[in-house]
Amino acid sequence: MRKILILTIPLAFLSNFVFAQEYPAGYENNWPQWRGPHANGVVPKGDPPVEWSESKNVKWKVEIPGKGHATPIIWEDQIILVSAVQTKQKVEPEEPAEEGDQHQWMSPTSTDYIHEFVVISVDRKNGNIQWQTTVREALPHSSTHQFGSWASNSPVTDGEHIYAYFGSQGLYCLDREGKVLWERDFGLMEKALSFGEGSSPVLYKDKLIVLRDHNGQSDLYILNKNTGEDILKIERNERTSWPTPYIVEHQGGTQIITSATNKIRSYDMSNGEVLWECSGMTRNVIPMPVGANGMVYLMSGFRGSSLLAIDLSKAKGELTDSLAFAWTYNQNTPYTPSPVLMNGKLYFLKVNNGYLSCLDAKTGKVYYSAQQIEGIKNIFASPVGVKDRLYISGANGIFAVVKQGDSFELLSKNILEDSFHASPVVIGNNLYLRGFKYLYCISEE
Repeated sequence: MRKILILTIPLAFLSNFVFAQEYPAGYENNWPQWRGPHANGVVPKGDPPVEWSESKNVKWKVEIPGKGHATPIIWEDQIILVSAVQTKQKVEPEEPAEEGDQHQWMSPTSTDYIHEFVVISVDRKNGNIQWQTTVREALPHSSTHQFGSWASNSPVTDGEHIYAYFGSQGLYCLDREGKVLWERDFGLMEKALSFGEGSSPVLYKDKLIVLRDHNGQSDLYILNKNTGEDILKIERNERTSWPTPYIVEHQGGTQIITSATNKIRSYDMSNGEVLWECSGMTRNVIPMPVGANGMVYLMSGFRGSSLLAIDLSKAKGELTDSLAFAWTYNQNTPYTPSPVLMNGKLYFLKVNNGYLSCLDAKTGKVYYSAQQIEGIKNIFASPVGVKDRLYISGANGIFAVVKQGDSFELLSKNILEDSFHASPVVIGNNLYLRGFKYLYCISEE
């Protein structure tokens, strides 16, 4: 691994959390990043409806232009979404793939039309679109998965600036009025089998972390969030993977934990050195790691099942046959959806299907495994936990609300007339759902 060191910035010491990063004021009352205020899929406080339909508890819904499967973020009364909007401008197609080409086998989505890559602000109170900024106009690079989009990377905000990442189409910093302040072009990525892009950027204090794992040169970037300039660029020996990095403060230092097919790695935020690493994931890793109480949990579920529970106090160097593995599990793990870590329990779905498992996060004890939720199919969104329940979103517009606890209990199933790949978002007593066509606000208020 070759590292390019440009600038090192001192780090703060361990926060009051045993195992978490210290978040700025206001984070718990907002949804500033992929997987929520604490990057674990859990809402600290709130009580959204348990039941809804097109005619019940829909406070408002608004049509969103273009196509984008990225989960929205919310800061105060501003909902931020990204989308790829097809224009009428067509370009000459490239040479068709030869018969038997792997891209044909995957039936990817391709286009000959220029797209506008846009950032959209929606008023949380009423669903009105406040502004729409086109950050780039271009032909989408390569194809994307038939279930994907060219706007699948969730944005992130510190409450002052918005950071929107479109992968091969660049990274953009905007103010909250939609003005572009700076941008970065990292070049094109070559994702395996036209599976498309999807890893989201992460903020840590004055740093912005971007992970680019693909079939070319993979890199982990640590950027100055104010300028977009490199603080560190770390070259990785990695193949196409999609997880968003997970940041933890532990024993006086800060780690960037990345999950991928070749290896799981933890990097020292201050200098980019690998603190520990191990293999153990399956091919095509997508779920984001989660952690609490000195443990981190990593999982994947394509052509196999793998769940590793790693004790950070024992994780050093190469973890082959290490005591750092507190426990492992090799059944019913997710392919696409990320897990939820809530009240000492780890919840996850099987592959991309409606089968839910619940394990004790400390010991790995199985409370229930692969409990079927009938009617839900093709789950690409990640569940969200709030109060005493889980919200699970099916691509077919069917949503399940499941009671949190040792035993499986289905509280409700709800249907909307749209398709959903973006994950649910909860602020207070409101539930926000981004569909292929509409953005919904579900509320009893």
